[in-house]
Amino acid sequence: MTLLTPEIKSWIGQSEPPTTVEVSRRDIIKYAIATEQVRQAYLDGDEAPPMFAFGLFRPLVPLDALGPDGLAPMGPMPDLPLKRIMAGGTRMTIHRPICPGQTLVGTRSFADIFEKEGKQGHLIFLVNELRVTTEAGEPVMEEMQTRIAR
Repeated sequence: MTLLTPEIKSWIGQSEPPTTVEVSRRDIIKYAIATEQVRQAYLDGDEAPPMFAFGLFRPLVPLDALGPDGLAPMGPMPDLPLKRIMAGGTRMTIHRPICPGQTLVGTRSFADIFEKEGKQGHLIFLVNELRVTTEAGEPVMEEMQTRIAR
């Protein structure tokens, strides 16, 4: 028996509108200090630490709009028959450093939706892809984030 209806599967390949973000030296420095970086290039704001982009394209929301995990909502999602959502992992591929003064474009899409049978029942895996490029379209990074519904 499958829980994935054609409507749910139709989300595969769908993308949110691209988001454009300007990277400032100050933002890099604040992130480097907050995450206790030791590399001087990060602390001086010359280059962003690798995880800097992790939340760069998430919406800015008031505290009461954060989810139970402390993160802003991820955006549109299919209506799933399983409602408990858990983190399933993140994989990043970095093509070039993020530097101050860059304008980056991020596009998030559903790369895959599939299901498996676990010890305690069905699991639905949602794989979101974030592609980040320069304004000229040069790749900066890709992030594959998996969430699991149970």
